[in-house]
Amino acid sequence: MHQILRLVNRNLTATIDKPFLLWQIFFPLIYIFVAGYAYTSIIGSVGVGEVNIDYPAFLASGMIGFNVMNSSLIAGSIIWNDRRNGMFEQILVGPFTRAHYIASNILTITMIGLISAGIIVLVSIPTVFSNAPIFLPTVPYMVIAIILGSIFFGSIAIIASIKMRSTESFQITINTAFLFFAFVSTTFYPSQGVPDALRTAFFINPLTYVVDIIRFGLFASSSLSLIFEAVALVVASAVMFMAATFMLAKLNV
Repeated sequence: MHQILRLVNRNLTATIDKPFLLWQIFFPLIYIFVAGYAYTSIIGSVGVGEVNIDYPAFLASGMIGFNVMNSSLIAGSIIWNDRRNGMFEQILVGPFTRAHYIASNILTITMIGLISAGIIVLVSIPTVFSNAPIFLPTVPYMVIAIILGSIFFGSIAIIASIKMRSTESFQITINTAFLFFAFVSTTFYPSQGVPDALRTAFFINPLTYVVDIIRFGLFASSSLSLIFEAVALVVASAVMFMAATFMLAKLNV
C-alpha cells in the first residue's frame, strides 16, 4: 500500500497539470448554476424513482457522475505521458510493480471524483438542494457509485492509452466514447418521454447506472431497476479493470 500511495502522491504533485485539475473539480459548479437555472423555466420538477426534485438538483447530482467519468481521462493521460517520456520504465525499475501502477492511477481519479463530489454537494446544499433534502443514511451508496465509476471509466481510459499510437488518436477515441456516455444517459435529462430506442441506449450505458445510484444515495430515490443497475455496474467495473490490468501486464517496456 505504501508504494501505491507514493505513486498517487507523484500523480497529484508532479504528473497532473494543476490548472487542469482545478478545472476538473470546479467546472461542474459553473455548468450547474448556468445550465441548471437556465433550463428551469422549461423543465420543472423531475421524477427520480419515488422522489420529485427540481431540475437544478437533478442536474447537480448528474454532474457528479459526469465528473467521475471526465476525471478518468487523467488515468489514461498519466500512462500516455509516462510511456512517451520513458517514466513508465523508470517506475518499474524501482520498488513498484505494474499492479502498484494501475492501482495508483485508479486511486488518483477516485480521489479527484470524491473531492469534486464533496465540493458539489457542499455548494449545492444551501442552493440547488434546498428543496431536495439529502437523506444521510443512503449517502454511502453515492460514494460506492463514485468508486465503481472511477474503476470502470478509468479502465477504459487506460486501455485506450495502451492501444492508441498517437496523442490525437487517444484524444479522439476517448472523447468520442465519453461524448456518447454523457449524452446517452440520465446525466442531463430523465429517461421519461424519450423515444424507446434512446431509452434502451440509456439503460445499456454504465454512466446511467453511476448517476442513478448517486441520486439514490443523495435523495433515497429508489426504483425497480436500481438493484439490476448496481449489479451490472459491479460486473462491468470488474471486467474492465481486469481487462486493463491484463493489457498493462502484457505491455512491453
